[in-house]
Amino acid sequence: MITIVDYNIGNLGSILNMFRKIGHEARLSSDPQEIQSAEKLLLPGVGAFDAGMHKLERSGLIPVLNRRVLQDRVPTLGICLGMQLMARSSEEGCRPGLGWINAQVLRFDPGAAALKIPHMGWNVARPLRPSALTQGLSGELRFYFVHSYYVRCQDTDDAILGSEYGCAFHSGFQHENVFGVQFHPEKSHRFGMVLLRNFAAGVR
Repeated sequence: MITIVDYNIGNLGSILNMFRKIGHEARLSSDPQEIQSAEKLLLPGVGAFDAGMHKLERSGLIPVLNRRVLQDRVPTLGICLGMQLMARSSEEGCRPGLGWINAQVLRFDPGAAALKIPHMGWNVARPLRPSALTQGLSGELRFYFVHSYYVRCQDTDDAILGSEYGCAFHSGFQHENVFGVQFHPEKSHRFGMVLLRNFAAGVR
C-alpha cells in the first residue's frame, strides 16, 4: 500500500488516480497511525517552500515521517514541492527543510537567459546514474514541470536525473530510501506512468 501524505497542499486526486490507472493500490492519509504502517510513502506538494513546511508542522506529521523515513527506511518519494521539502533549506524561504537529503533549493535567475519564471511545461530529463525509480527509462525522457526553484544535490552521486532551464539542475535524486522528482509524473503520460509503476512495484 502506497500512502500519499495529505497535509492540505497539492493536487492529491490526480496522483491517486494515476496509481489506480496503473493498477496499484494507494490511499490519501493524514493519520499518523496509517503513516506508521505504510509500506511506501509519497510526499506531494505545490506552492511555496515555507508554506509547505508550515503546513507539515501544523499537521503534526513530521515526527512520524522522520521515524519512518530515517529510522525504518521506508521508501519515500517526493514530487515537486515535496521533493524540495526533503532538502536542507531553500532560497525561497527561511524555514529549514526536512533535511532527508543533503541538498539545497535555489532560485532560477531570470536574467541569465531571459527565462520565463516559473519554468512551466515539458522538458527533458537525462538519466545520470541507474536507479530503481528510472528502470526501463532511457534516452530523451520528457516530463511536465511547474516550478520557480530547483534542487542542487551537494553529493552529485545522489542525482539520478538532470535537466536544464537556463542552468543545469537535478530533476531527480535518490539517497538510500529517499527519492525525489521535480516534475509531475502524474501529468507526464507514459514516462510518468513508468516512473510511478517503478516506485510502486520496483523500489524496495
